[in-house]
Amino acid sequence: MAKLYFYYSAMNAGKTTHLLQSSHNYRERGMTSLILSSSIDDRYGQGVVTSRIGLSAPSIIFNQSEDLYDLVKSQPPVDCILVDEAQFLSKAQVFQLGDIVDQIHVPVLAYGLRTDFQGELFEGSQYLLAWADELKELKTICHTGKKATMVVRIDDDGKAIKTGAQIQIGGNERYVSVSRAEYKRIFHDEGSIKPSQISLPLDDI
Repeated sequence: MAKLYFYYSAMNAGKTTHLLQSSHNYRERGMTSLILSSSIDDRYGQGVVTSRIGLSAPSIIFNQSEDLYDLVKSQPPVDCILVDEAQFLSKAQVFQLGDIVDQIHVPVLAYGLRTDFQGELFEGSQYLLAWADELKELKTICHTGKKATMVVRIDDDGKAIKTGAQIQIGGNERYVSVSRAEYKRIFHDEGSIKPSQISLPLDDI
């Protein structure tokens, strides 16, 4: 039975790697998959999903006003839909993903952040948490050794940025995944933090 899955985490937990592995698993079994990615995230270019460890695959780009049900219906039939950066979905688009599952009977695996740099839910994540059939947390570690559940946006001095647009595309130079306790410490100006998830050469992974 097809289901809507939401895989959520803080940054650098391997969401995109997991998505690409899931797509590979379908294809390895002679099945087809379709990867959808938001036009908002253009760090690695348009029409491609790329993980931090160098894996990549082509994707279909969608914008925030696009009807994802119609988009999927316009494509050749597939066995699975995978959505990267699902926090950027609108409420309507999450509803459309549910329609894909319920009416086309194709499983949808959505991957995204749960909260933003202010600790607030993204719109897409809010409704995925409410409407998904299954929720799965992908875990990563804070530099303190605790589980990282939140993301802090930092300036060049490692101080927390507390205001600004919810969506600001960036990577390890701008965001750090931390535990709730560490988030509170940094967000309340009780210290600074340097990016702890440094980019490693592929040979070191």
